[in-house]
Amino acid sequence: MEMVLQIVLLLLGFVALIKGADLFVDGSSSLAAIFKVPSVIIGLTIVAMGTSAPELAVSTSAALKGSNEIALSNVVGSNLFNLLMVLGVCALIKPLPIDKVIKKRDFPFSLIVTVLLLVVLGVGVVTSTDFSTVRMNDNVAILSRPIGIVMLVLFILYIAVLIYAAKKNKTEGEPVKTMTPLKSVLFILFGLGLIIAGGQFVVNSAKYIAAALGMSETLIGLTVVAVGTSLPELVTSIVASRKGENGLAVGNVVGSNLFNLLLILGVSATLNPIPVNFASMIDLAIMAAVSVMVFLFCLGKKINRVEGVVMILIYIGTVVFAALR
Repeated sequence: MEMVLQIVLLLLGFVALIKGADLFVDGSSSLAAIFKVPSVIIGLTIVAMGTSAPELAVSTSAALKGSNEIALSNVVGSNLFNLLMVLGVCALIKPLPIDKVIKKRDFPFSLIVTVLLLVVLGVGVVTSTDFSTVRMNDNVAILSRPIGIVMLVLFILYIAVLIYAAKKNKTEGEPVKTMTPLKSVLFILFGLGLIIAGGQFVVNSAKYIAAALGMSETLIGLTVVAVGTSLPELVTSIVASRKGENGLAVGNVVGSNLFNLLLILGVSATLNPIPVNFASMIDLAIMAAVSVMVFLFCLGKKINRVEGVVMILIYIGTVVFAALR
């Protein structure tokens, strides 16, 4: 009976996510048009922050409870899902144009942050680990409070740059159906509420179902929790792409990944230093490699359908690898 209830809650969560994303995109696009702000900026800030709310809630809660394996694997898994599945599915539906600002500023910054995180943790691993005896669940590095604080400072600086860019680059905007400012804000808030509630329903139900099947905490964080908390990004980006808001769709993914890396990991590590096991280091390395690959795809004018299929297949491969190791 309990399993049936969890499946029903899972389905209700999906409905809330889809409707919430629809309202959220409409409200955000309208607000961008009203204030003559490029939709890519809205995607990198309001939409990215809203769709990253489930990751922040889950990772912060995990850090406070000392379940930091979930906090880290949730971020890594969410970023992989965003890069490969969200962009891949959007490109499969419709070839995905890449905004010049994202190619020149936001994606390179996200790539640098990802590589630096891997290098900082990797230095400790190389100097202190006996690779002949290490096991997947052995802790080999620490994401410390000082690193967490540095990440939060970088996050604040990044937001400041986005605000400056938004003020400097006001445009007449693309033709977008606008509502009143109050109605736009209400759409955003109500949509955000549905997204967060739907995300929580999906995550809690999926965790119950996964635990009943005997999955480990790290695997749950990397797959079930990561996918569950990333569903808002998937649904929001698909809805935005279908409505022609490609800047918002791609900006949402890149912005969400930066929020995950800098804000969520920064808050989690500041609250409680995060021990990093060997399996998570492998996942971080995969995330860095995937980031480089997707960035190369973005250097063209569009991410095409073939590249979208490749991204989806690679994601499936990473999940299978995580489950089998």
